[in-house]
Amino acid sequence: MRKKKLQIWLPVILSICMVAGMFIGYRIKGNMPDRGVFFMEKQKPVQEVLDLINRKYVDKENVDSLGDIAIQSLLSTLDPHSIYLPAKELKEVNEDLEGVFFGIGVEFNIMDDTTNVLSVLPKGPADKAGIQVGDKFIKVGDSLIAGTHITAETLKKLLRGSGGSNAVITLLRDGKQINATLTRGPIPLYSLDAAYMITDTVGYIRLNKFAETTYREFMQAMDKLQKKGMKSLILDLRDNGGGILTEATNIADEFLSDNKLITYTEGAHSPKKEYRCDKEGVFETGKLIVLANEGTASASEVLIGALQDWDRATIIGRRSFGKGLVQEQYQLNDGSGLRLTVARYYTPLGRSIQKSYSNGNEAYNNDLMNRFRSGEMNSADSIKHTNEKKFTTKSGKVLYDGGGITPDVFVPYDTTAYNKELMRALMSGTISQFVYLNYLHNEKEFKSFTSPGDFDQKYVADAVTLNDLKMYAQKDSIRFNLNNPSEKSLLSKQIKVLTARQIWNTEGYYEVNNTYDKTVKKALQLMTP
Repeated sequence: MRKKKLQIWLPVILSICMVAGMFIGYRIKGNMPDRGVFFMEKQKPVQEVLDLINRKYVDKENVDSLGDIAIQSLLSTLDPHSIYLPAKELKEVNEDLEGVFFGIGVEFNIMDDTTNVLSVLPKGPADKAGIQVGDKFIKVGDSLIAGTHITAETLKKLLRGSGGSNAVITLLRDGKQINATLTRGPIPLYSLDAAYMITDTVGYIRLNKFAETTYREFMQAMDKLQKKGMKSLILDLRDNGGGILTEATNIADEFLSDNKLITYTEGAHSPKKEYRCDKEGVFETGKLIVLANEGTASASEVLIGALQDWDRATIIGRRSFGKGLVQEQYQLNDGSGLRLTVARYYTPLGRSIQKSYSNGNEAYNNDLMNRFRSGEMNSADSIKHTNEKKFTTKSGKVLYDGGGITPDVFVPYDTTAYNKELMRALMSGTISQFVYLNYLHNEKEFKSFTSPGDFDQKYVADAVTLNDLKMYAQKDSIRFNLNNPSEKSLLSKQIKVLTARQIWNTEGYYEVNNTYDKTVKKALQLMTP
């Protein structure tokens, strides 16, 4: 009987001994020469080198950072869009694509080492706690932030946190110190910058990316505009760097009929995958114009490529960026991530969107600058296609592949808006800061305007305001010449559009700015029968 019991337990005992032996061998490996361990896979040279540096190098080194460098160096030999994302960066990227983070719901600006509240999200945590535009933050929790040269990045970390956690804010309002306790909540990162009726029958929608909420935002905007009588649409995808492919293909499906092919992807280890229309769209027949430029990339190019191939829309602007590579994101054990290129996008006609990267990453990154130098931004005749292979649509339109999407109607880069002092003032934030202070000083007047359209028709920056801006800019050694009619006009425009943004956020900015925008004006001309 005893012998029978031993036979039953013997395999279990042997298994335990084997696991224990492996564990002991692994633990003593660090004190022995690197000759491998029984039952363990032989290490790759990269890991061996990192282990040796960790144990033997003369100085103390951060092996994790060395590993990051090694990975990034490896990926740089593949293509420009396969990238390694450390855990911190991955979190930020995911928040942007998810379209939400947890915080208090304020937009702020740091001026003269003081954090000023520029806007408050309606119904957000800050709004519920009574925080107002013009409030100045002194402390967040126990951290003093006024007069400490705090950076915007550090302040973001203090204000953001897990959902339901509390943030205790000490602020200054009209010279009085106020304490407020806020419960952090979900703060949306909107994809839709603006959606409004630009004429009685023409709607305008601007999307800044394709995140998890984009299609929903788009459909809500379409419903709103169609109820207002929209018959034609201007879809603005300028400087939209892409994002989630299915959000773009869902929107394409709303414009295309039947079972039409929207795009397909294919790679050496990724079999061909097609994305087709599978539902009745809300705007399959109305006149459609899409705005694009050199900042329009990836999923945005998939969308405009499909609409162009099927003769569904007129593309206006300048040649798009030329990113036609598909990345899949992989979560690594330490919380970091790898975005690896696994396939290429193709338009319905079979055009490749991706521009060449055969000359290395530096040449690839300098491509846009070279477009300016070659004159492409000013003349359609200067556009050079990576591949001269031609494709023809059903209507007879000739298209090319390689190097992005070439527009049907070219609109040159607006160099008339370039002014050296103005550029300095915009990049340094001088004009934005002035507009904010001017808004606070004249808040009652600005709140009398009922809408961005009403503001656009009635408001003009007067001589006193322009002179105040001139004097304010001098503190940053910026010299405006108000005797120059062109410079005066540019400053007046900037005050107007940035004030509209201060009052109505991005919706107000684009509704007012579009009255000056040459590409939008061209689209409206083409909308006229």
